[in-house]
Amino acid sequence: MVMPDYIKKSLTIDCKAVTDYIIERLREYLEFSRKDGGIVGVSGGIDSAVTATLLAKATDNFFILLMPSSSTPKVDLEDSFMIVKMLKAENKYKLINIDEIVKLFGDNVETNDKLILGNIKARTRMILLYAYAQKLNYLVVGTGDKSELLLGYFTKYGDGGVDVLPIGDLYKTQVRMLGKCLGLPERIVTKPSSPALWEGQTAEGELGIDYETIDSILYLRFDEMRSENEISEMLGLPLDVIKRVDRLVKTSQHKRLPPEIFRLSGRAINSDWRFPRRWA
Repeated sequence: MVMPDYIKKSLTIDCKAVTDYIIERLREYLEFSRKDGGIVGVSGGIDSAVTATLLAKATDNFFILLMPSSSTPKVDLEDSFMIVKMLKAENKYKLINIDEIVKLFGDNVETNDKLILGNIKARTRMILLYAYAQKLNYLVVGTGDKSELLLGYFTKYGDGGVDVLPIGDLYKTQVRMLGKCLGLPERIVTKPSSPALWEGQTAEGELGIDYETIDSILYLRFDEMRSENEISEMLGLPLDVIKRVDRLVKTSQHKRLPPEIFRLSGRAINSDWRFPRRWA
C-alpha cells in the first residue's frame, strides 16, 4: 500500500529540529546518568545506522559493537563497516562473532528451535553491549523505533534491553526520512528491515505487512485514536488487517513495561522513578 498523502504529510518531520532535539536529549541523559558516553550495536540496518550517527553527533565518547552471526547477511556486515568508516570510528568499534556463544546456550538448553535460538542471539548481543558499557562507563543506547516498539517486534531483554531509546518516538518511515537527511547511504535507507535472527528473516515478511501500511495503521489508531472500522474505510484495507496490527500492539504490552511491582507502600518504585536524578 502507498501511504496516503494525508498521513505522509502528518508523519513528515523537520529533520534538523528532530536531530538537534535528540542530540541535546542524549547529552542531557548522559550527564544525568553520570556516564562518560554511549555504546550502540550496529547491524547494518537503518535504525542502528541512524542511532549511531546521532550518538556520534552528541558525544565524542561513543563505541560501536558489530555482532554478526551465521544468519547475518554479508551485505549487512558490509554496511555496518560502512557506518563505522562514515563516523570515523575505526578506533571505536569491536567485531565479535556470536555463533560460538549462541551454540553454547543452545546446547545447554538442548534446542534447535530457531525462535529460541534467535532470541538467544538478541540476548547475547545485549549481554555483550552491557559488558562493554560497564567496562567503559557508558550507557547502552537502543535502536528501536516506534513501529517496532508498538508491535512488540523486538526481543524482551534482548534488543529491548537498553538504557535509552533516542528514536523510539519515530515510526520506521520517519527513521528512513531522518536517515536520508543525515546523509546515510541510500542502500541502508531503503534496505528491508530485518533482525536477521535466522536466515532469510525480514520484518515485513514475518509481519506480512509493509511498513508504509503498518505506520499508516499505527498512526491512525494510536496517534489519532480512530476506530478499527474507521481506519479500514480510510485506508481501503480489510478489517482483519487492522485488527491484526491492533492485536500485536495489545498482546505485546508486557514488553514495553518494566516488571510489575505490587504496591505495598505509599510510593512504590514506578513511573516517577524512570528519569535519572541528581541526588546531590
